[in-house]
Amino acid sequence: MEQNREITPDKPSLLLTIPAKLISYLFHPLFIPTYIFVFLMYQVPYEFAGITAYQLQLRLFSIFWLTAFFPAFAVFLLWRLKFSESIFLRTQKERIVPYIITMFFYWWMYFLSRNFTDQPAVLKFFYMGIFSATVFGLILNSYFKISLHAMAMGGALAAIILFAMYYRMPLGGSMSVAALLTGIVCTSRLLVSDHTNLEIYSGLAVGAVCQLGAYYFVM
Repeated sequence: MEQNREITPDKPSLLLTIPAKLISYLFHPLFIPTYIFVFLMYQVPYEFAGITAYQLQLRLFSIFWLTAFFPAFAVFLLWRLKFSESIFLRTQKERIVPYIITMFFYWWMYFLSRNFTDQPAVLKFFYMGIFSATVFGLILNSYFKISLHAMAMGGALAAIILFAMYYRMPLGGSMSVAALLTGIVCTSRLLVSDHTNLEIYSGLAVGAVCQLGAYYFVM
């Protein structure tokens, strides 16, 4: 009698998983606000005319400090205090508190951006967009583990398109690169995480729609 065997899907080769993990780290959702700020530094430098080069570097550092370092440090503390089993937040329950912490910092960035006149005005809708995405992400997290990477990349792609609309600039090359990177990051998450297609596509939609909504609400 032939024994029943459980069929498991083949795992991707190391030639795929190693670059996929590297891409996942390089384009971690917490890094996207910093990348967007750097993008604006080079695309619209005249928007920073009111501050010196040193002040601009401090502003960039503060963006990274508030949107990447502090949320990541909070996740590290939750892991060390045994509130989560892993710093990778593999379960929906483990993501609840980091969502709330990140939400606070994104709201703070939006609040500060409303009073800055020496940086691009588009940062106001961008920060509102990523704040809104974390709100909807937290809500949807109750039902399924929506992809944070896809949410961040979808928001970044939509933001660059909206930058082009606002400034009336030919950013076709930048949009193409952003779209390509979005596809690469999402494919990487499918290879090295347990996300489903629904979780990836939902993340893309939430990130993009929140940026679009914030643009029409704020600008």
